[in-house]
Amino acid sequence: MSNATPIIIERVYNAPVARVWKALTDNAEMKKWYFDIADFQAKVGFEFSFSGQGKEGESYLHLCKVMEVIPGQKLSYSWRYEGFEGNSLVSFELFAEGEQTRLKLTHAGLETFPATANNAFAKENFAEGWNYITGTSLKQFVEQ
Repeated sequence: MSNATPIIIERVYNAPVARVWKALTDNAEMKKWYFDIADFQAKVGFEFSFSGQGKEGESYLHLCKVMEVIPGQKLSYSWRYEGFEGNSLVSFELFAEGEQTRLKLTHAGLETFPATANNAFAKENFAEGWNYITGTSLKQFVEQ
């Protein structure tokens, strides 16, 4: 699996676009299914950070900056790690399909992250994480 190819995951939720958009952009809702982010605003240029754990319990400080916002349609932000080279881009795109919403998540730029002894930045780890987040965590949250 080449790191230069972005991760692209599509999911369909039994929830309207407005519900999914709110889950992606409302900080109080994000805390319930995503990461514990101190503050978040869906505004271009807004910077936020949060800690996330690697597979072996190690902590990584994620540093992110909102790059694109099209209300109800698209949210993109940079995604990098304190103390490590590399910068990637995460995009959430929403498409109404009747009463349902199709989410397309793209995480590009993974090849810019360094190889580590524990493979912390391996593409497979990102794919596993995003599959859980989109397929279980967010799905259960917006469909409840």
